[in-house]
Amino acid sequence: MFEPKPREGMPSPQLDRAAFEARFRSQFMGHAFDALQPELDRMAAAAWAEYSAGNKAPHTRKAGPGYADPDYDLAVDWIAARAAVDKAQARHEDRSRPARILLVNASTRSEHTCPGEMSKTWRLVELARGVLLDGGAEVEVLDLSRLASEYGRHIHPCKACFSTAAALCHWPCSCYPNYSLGQTQDWMNEIYPMWVEAHGIMIVTPVHWYMASSPLKLMMDRMVCADGGNPDPTATHGKHAAEAKRLELKGWPYPRHLEDRLFAVVVHGDVEGASGVRRALSDWLTFMSLRPAGGMAEVDRYIGYMGPYATSHDALDKDSAMQEETRNAARTLLNAVDLWRADRLPVTDGDLEEPRPK
Repeated sequence: MFEPKPREGMPSPQLDRAAFEARFRSQFMGHAFDALQPELDRMAAAAWAEYSAGNKAPHTRKAGPGYADPDYDLAVDWIAARAAVDKAQARHEDRSRPARILLVNASTRSEHTCPGEMSKTWRLVELARGVLLDGGAEVEVLDLSRLASEYGRHIHPCKACFSTAAALCHWPCSCYPNYSLGQTQDWMNEIYPMWVEAHGIMIVTPVHWYMASSPLKLMMDRMVCADGGNPDPTATHGKHAAEAKRLELKGWPYPRHLEDRLFAVVVHGDVEGASGVRRALSDWLTFMSLRPAGGMAEVDRYIGYMGPYATSHDALDKDSAMQEETRNAARTLLNAVDLWRADRLPVTDGDLEEPRPK
């Protein structure tokens, strides 16, 4: 069997000690830190030692039974993330529990930071939440505006392991935290179980420059592991690219970890791009084997088209049709989820085999 070698040749991102320490110290610029320079000296030296040693995951334990290599040292962070995902899947499958909907606010705007005003997206999320709660669903709100307004909230970028080989992309993601690079406080290990437990996903987003908002796109990219990702990092001995290539070429099954959850999408803009973003989100979710809830569950509209931004909330106040379309999207999603859980929602492609899974 042909075994392609990982391609290399990019310039090293490694910092020298002076550059590293300058960047490390830049985190501690408040006056409260002025009296702590001796302590910061010791911290900087310790951080340099971990960075230069490349200690991505300093705390590990043996994988144990159930893994391809039980003796492989898995990061304790990943083990905890996997356990949370497994528990969420068990709750998802429990028919005695009420329908659960994950409602995503994809706007970065918040009155608690620079914009000084809530987003219209949040108002639409609140309309949807009211409908879903009245319908008897459990609702979890994922407020992505926290990335811009809350201390220590991060979604680090996807490193595109999947493009090296599908098996190199672990489910859940094992790229973070990377302690040696300071890539910590990553939110995704809390977000993955939210998606797994949900029976329905409803995304409400504004348009940012013809595209999805940056927090939403960060989350979307990091969801790649849910669509074909490898649930056993020991099969590739961590991030061993050559092993992952061999494993994929043997015949990778592309497991769909979020298969058959239902979705709704509400996109609002002010000038252009709403339909493009709505189509992109629907295509993305469908590609991951989630199911569209119905025609009224996919909405793209303009609020205060070409009007002043200063009065956009007033425009939403007057747009009763947009408000009701958002409520209808939530109603459609909940109806579809209830039918699905009662085995009454037809599946028209369940016995078909994908000729080109990826």
